[in-house]
Amino acid sequence: MRIAIAKEIKNNEFRVGMTPAGVAELVRRGHQLSVESGAGAAIGLSDELYRHAGATIVSDVDQLWGDAELVVKVKEPQAIERARLQPHHTLFTYLHLAADRPQLDDLLSSGATCIAYETVRDQHGRLPLLTPMSEVAGRMAIQAGAMALERSHGGRGVLLGGVPGTPRGKVLVIGGGVVGRNAVQMAVGMGAEVTVLDSNLDTLRQLDSHYQGRITTRYASREILHELLVDSDLVIGAVLVPGAAAPKLLTRADLALLPKGAVIVDVSIDQGGCCETSRPTTHAEPTYMVDGIVHYCVANMPGAVARTSTFALSNATLPYLLRLAEHGVAAALRADSGLAEGLNIHRGQLTCPPVGHAFDLPAITPAEALQRW
Repeated sequence: MRIAIAKEIKNNEFRVGMTPAGVAELVRRGHQLSVESGAGAAIGLSDELYRHAGATIVSDVDQLWGDAELVVKVKEPQAIERARLQPHHTLFTYLHLAADRPQLDDLLSSGATCIAYETVRDQHGRLPLLTPMSEVAGRMAIQAGAMALERSHGGRGVLLGGVPGTPRGKVLVIGGGVVGRNAVQMAVGMGAEVTVLDSNLDTLRQLDSHYQGRITTRYASREILHELLVDSDLVIGAVLVPGAAAPKLLTRADLALLPKGAVIVDVSIDQGGCCETSRPTTHAEPTYMVDGIVHYCVANMPGAVARTSTFALSNATLPYLLRLAEHGVAAALRADSGLAEGLNIHRGQLTCPPVGHAFDLPAITPAEALQRW
């Protein structure tokens, strides 16, 4: 199979879709790998490393995309990239379509097949290609929140771990999934006072058992949320409904409950955000203020630690890339129902019902799409 690794062009995005080691494995199995020149340069993965792994380095971006059967990326394709997609292409990357109608329309018009990392499932129903970046984002959320709490960044001037004789900072984590668990780990490690809010009792039991009284767990309700907001210094939005738009759990009115200078880090922003006042920001301008509350809503948080993120993501995606390349896209999807769950668009048809629900558009299931393939 002819596989292209495109250079990311999103603001301050330095990850790359595959490491040289991954390229070498695919080349060893007889596949043709083309890597856009400079794709990994920002994180120390030079063209020479990719060339040594067996890839062809291509400087002409249109040629790179045009010759490929499978295009591998990290972030959702930007408008100029979407214009390069053709019906013979399969795109394998994060898409987050439920929060991006222009992208959805362009991908449908392209006729390409689009497989989203974030909706692929494993045999246990987990999200194996979302998990590594959720781990990174959860850990980064506390780092970012701690910095935003500094007075020079608009925050209320609270040190999360405190010092002897002073109170510790209070962190509220909304959602106990992968992002939430990793945020808790970092916050506890920094010495903060941590509360986790979730509606899954099993999740709360697991967290409570693991931390042995070092955190507080609360069952989610509007009343409890309002109670906790009153003295929270940092709120982490870690809510996920796979493939769908994130529910708006924090309203603008809720901001009045928070202390002035408190910080919201909305990790759910890729899916539209779980706070009514959230809007996507970039690493260049990561925060903004609404009603005296600092909002950090960077839509590609793991891009800030691009080298770590690239290796973590490549470790997870390589087995799936091998299946797609070895068996062909249709056969690979038919053989693995979890991989098939990643099929979001095929030949102008939306194949992810949660995205259809978000925009009130007709959609078929991946299984139905495979029957027609």
